[in-house]
Formats: sequence, structure tokens, C-alpha cells
Amino acid sequence: MTSTKNVETTTSRRMNGVELDKLMATVNAIKAEPELGACRFKARNTWLAGTRNRTTVKGFYGAKQDIQHKQTFTMDADEPEILAGNDEGANPVEHLLHALASCLTTSMVAHAAVRGIAIEELESELEGDLDLRGFLGLAMDVPKGYTNIRAKFRVKAKPEDVARIKELASFSPVFNTITSGANVDVEVALK
Repeated sequence: MTSTKNVETTTSRRMNGVELDKLMATVNAIKAEPELGACRFKARNTWLAGTRNRTTVKGFYGAKQDIQHKQTFTMDADEPEILAGNDEGANPVEHLLHALASCLTTSMVAHAAVRGIAIEELESELEGDLDLRGFLGLAMDVPKGYTNIRAKFRVKAKPEDVARIKELASFSPVFNTITSGANVDVEVALK
């Protein structure tokens, strides 16, 4: 005699492609146990040659445990030829624009979903102003990094939701790191 197991299928609630039940389970778990919210993200970088280097990301610490990604992610960086590079990857300040764009996008989409704001399309263009005289050590009074970054978003959503979507940028960790700063400790030791 064969036994048939009852298979329960549930449909996950989705908005803007975000699995709301999964997201809210995480939010509620952190509300109940705030220590679960402490995360440590990690990246490992290796210099390859010239101005080219590669960063790998394998996992992070979150929910009081080490969590491995499904795959190792690699990101190559190089400089354009005009800066003595081989142009074999976006340069680091372009990676920063990517990090900001993707974090703003993720923050807007996820927070909009939780608030019931539907987004059909969202795209952005970012540009930043940087004076190489600071990086090259030619003018000590010139900042070494970006002095201004502009992020222009275009969204397909209800017109009355546009202002609310813009406000959701304030939840972006990368936006907050850039605008508020973070302590960065640099240590160099012999290998």
C-alpha cells in the first residue's frame, strides 16, 4: 500500500519582485532579537599587475553566523590607459558609483514593496566630479575623492508615489556611508 503525502503549496506574496513574506520574517526576527541585525561584510582583494586588481566576495557574517554565498563573486578593477592602466575593468571610483546606484535601487524597491508602492521600472544614471590633482598629489588643497555625485532616477510608477520613492533613498547603507562617513582603519604588514 502506498501512502500519498499531502503537499502544501503556498504562494509567496511579491511586490516589485521582492518576496514580502521572507523580508518581513527577517524584519520581525530582528525586531524580536536585535542582535540578529549585526552584520559584517567581507571582501578580499589581490593586486594582479600594474593598476589592475581583483576583489572576491565569498560570504558575510549575519544573523549571528557566517553565511556563504551560493557562489564566489569577483570584481576586477583597473584604470583607463590615460592613468597608466590597461582599461581591463571599471576603476575604483566607478565601482563606488555602481555600489551607490545598486544600493539606492535596492533600497527604493524593497522599501517601496513593504509600503505597497508598485514600481514597474526603475533606472538611474550617476556621475561624480573628481579632480585628479588631489589623487596625484599635485595640489594638497584639492580633495582626493568625489566632491559631488549626482544620481538621476527615472521611475515608472504612479505619479503620486514619486516623492515617496525618492525619500526611500535615505535607507541606503551606501548612501549613508558616503554622506555621513565611516571610520576606515588601514593596516599594512609584511607578508
